[in-house]
Amino acid sequence: MAASTNSRVTGVASIAAPALLGLYGGIRLLDGSRAPGPGWTAGHLALLAGLLLFVPVFAELRRLAAPRRPAGRAAANLAAGLAHAGLLASVGQTVIDLYVGARAADRAEQNQLFDRIQGHPGVLPAFYTVGPVLFYLGLLALLVVLAAGRARRVPVWSPVLVLAGTVLMAADLDFIAVGAALWLAALAPPARRGGPAAAAL
Repeated sequence: MAASTNSRVTGVASIAAPALLGLYGGIRLLDGSRAPGPGWTAGHLALLAGLLLFVPVFAELRRLAAPRRPAGRAAANLAAGLAHAGLLASVGQTVIDLYVGARAADRAEQNQLFDRIQGHPGVLPAFYTVGPVLFYLGLLALLVVLAAGRARRVPVWSPVLVLAGTVLMAADLDFIAVGAALWLAALAPPARRGGPAAAAL
């Protein structure tokens, strides 16, 4: 019963997590959403919820990717560790953004608060420039392991779609919704494996 429930949760999370990221990307395109106000708050709450849903997604990908050989287990653990570290950094960035949006009265004050917070040693690399990158690298590495293994738990195009979506989002944040749609397609095979048959894998 518990395994079946966990599988359903994982399946839902694999769909909902990128969908919520896409919702954030869509809200971000609306007028006024990049300054303090309802659009900023709603978008970042959707982003935060989507990020938190990657916790069960990463746990399931790690479970599927872990082979019996020690070297394979070490590679899967490293990829999962990178993903979780990057996820923590991304959640931290989103919490900072929500805090700034709640405290600032307008765009000018928002920029001042960001400059003040990001001016603290280590904040910028940990939560903005370096830390969140580990999230993308870890997710990509997990899917590569799953696509390259003998069992081939996901199709080879799953990591390709994640890479393409990540490149699009990195190139222009206006493409977040498109990138999230590619992630959704990439994570759909693991989500389907999250059903009752997953226990036999």
